[in-house]
This record gives sequence, C-alpha cells and structure tokens, in this order.
Amino acid sequence: MDWTEVTIFTTTEGIWPVTNLLDDLGIEGYALEDAADFEEFLHDTEIYWDYVDENLKKELSSQETKIKIYLSDDAEGKDKLRELNAGLSVLKEGDHENTLGRLTTETSLTRQEDWEWGWKQYFKPFPVGERFLIKPSWETVDDPMGRTILEIDPASSFGTGTHDTTQLCMTMLEKTVKGGEKLLDMGTGSGILAIAAAMLGAHADTAVDIDEHCLTCATENAERNGVTIGRTLHGDALRDPALAEDIGDGYQIIVANIVADVIIGMASLFWDKLNAGGTLICSGILNERADEVQDALQKTGFAIQERRASDDWTAFTAQKPV
Repeated sequence: MDWTEVTIFTTTEGIWPVTNLLDDLGIEGYALEDAADFEEFLHDTEIYWDYVDENLKKELSSQETKIKIYLSDDAEGKDKLRELNAGLSVLKEGDHENTLGRLTTETSLTRQEDWEWGWKQYFKPFPVGERFLIKPSWETVDDPMGRTILEIDPASSFGTGTHDTTQLCMTMLEKTVKGGEKLLDMGTGSGILAIAAAMLGAHADTAVDIDEHCLTCATENAERNGVTIGRTLHGDALRDPALAEDIGDGYQIIVANIVADVIIGMASLFWDKLNAGGTLICSGILNERADEVQDALQKTGFAIQERRASDDWTAFTAQKPV
C-alpha cells in the first residue's frame, strides 16, 4: 500500500485544537514541527551563530508550525482527508482572532517501497537484554554469541527493537516469563514483543493494534521466527466496547508499549484483563510523564514492581495483587 503524507499548517496555539480534531477523526499518530521550538533554539544558541550558515538561520526563523500525518492512498484515505479538511475549515471559521494559522493542508505521495527500504541500510543485528539478538530478515549472522536470534521485518510498523522502549519491555519480559503464561500484547506493531514472549515460553494469545497492516506484519514475523500469535484483533479498545469485550480476560501477562496517555486511559482495562497475581509491562512513556503513569497504575490498584528508565523513556513492571 502507498501512503499520502499530509502536512497541516498551523501555529503553536493551533496544536491543541488540530490534534484534538485528529483524535476525533481516529487519526492516532502524527509528527509535530513546532515553530516555537525553532525560535527557542535560535534564542538559546545565539552565541554560536557565527558558525552557522545565514540561510539556515533565516529558514529556521521563518518556519510555520506543521503537523504531519499519513493516510492510506486509497478511497478510505481520501475520505479521511476530506473529513480532515472539512474539520479544519470549521476551526478556521471560528478563529476570529486568527491565532490558529492557515489551517490548510498539502499532500505528497510516499510509496510503500520507499517507506520500507529507506531505513534498511541502518538496521543491523544487535543484542537486546540477556537472551536475544535482533536481526532484520535481510541480514545474516555468523556468530549469534549464544543468543536466541529474533528475526524481524517491521515494514512500516513500529518495532525494530532498536528503540529504548522496546528494549526496556524485552528486558522486563525476560525477567517475567517463566513459561506457559497467557499473554496480551496491546499495540503490537511489528509483533516483536509478542514474538519475544513466545520465544521465552509464554503463550502469545492475543495481539491488538489500531493499524490492520501491523497485524499482518506481526503474523508474518511470528511465522518467520517459528512461533504463533493466537489471535490478532484490529481496533481501539478504549473507544470500542465490543473490541474490549472480545479481548477477553484471564491473562497472566500484558505488555503495552504505547504512549503515556493511552496507558493511563487503559489502566482499568488492564486491571480487568489480568488475573490476580498477573503482571503488566508498559512503556512508550516519556520520563517527564512517568510519575503520572505510576500514579494512575497505583490508583487502579497495581503494585509497582520495577521502574526503569533509558535516556528519555521509562518502563514499568506492575503486578495485580493476589
């Protein structure tokens, strides 16, 4: 599938209403370029400008705030783009003081092969935790150093194993999985965490993601590693009660490498899905949001077993008491 890159032009003040609109349209992921960040950078590094190209300085100082999203290049994606433009028009009509900027969009086509191959030259085999050696499907390994090879081809899904949040979760899974545990992977992406858990001996019963392409990718990656994911479910469990019901319960382990707000929102869902004594492993949490997540988990009833940070990111292992 090809993708349409959509750039939304706004202002720093427009970030909140525009991202709220995206949320209402079910568009979960976006990339933000905030003009205020460029201005802060220019101000804070003013002493160094003798060494910076003058054209670059002018370019940074004139940047608009941009929010970029990706929509599938098909009828569904085109319908979503029309809904987005209609919503931006409504915002523009209500912006009497003109604080939200242009609120217009520009589009460009990103071909699937360009998306998938552009980063492959940088993805090489590497160790994670005590047990695993992660390698892409197109690389060979002569000496795995006694480690278990986990072969992954993420395509356009999240989860090569290179990100701190994935590595934190894999390290925590190594400590948690004893064998035979029923496991739920919320936000599975490439399937790397469900696959790692299965290779450690857990039963990867269910994997959920809002992107249907990820579920296909996760299934293919599991087959590549000689393990299986019992079920793959598509949708947003926070907004779809039928999906939340379909996920079932009785899990001994839940792994959720998502984002802080979703983990906070799902805290009670995780609680309901886990057996007493079960373990929640969660990450995708920026360090500055870690206290909020810990507070939400503890208010739900979880006991924090481990809190670990790596650079900008934090992960938790939390237990539902017996």
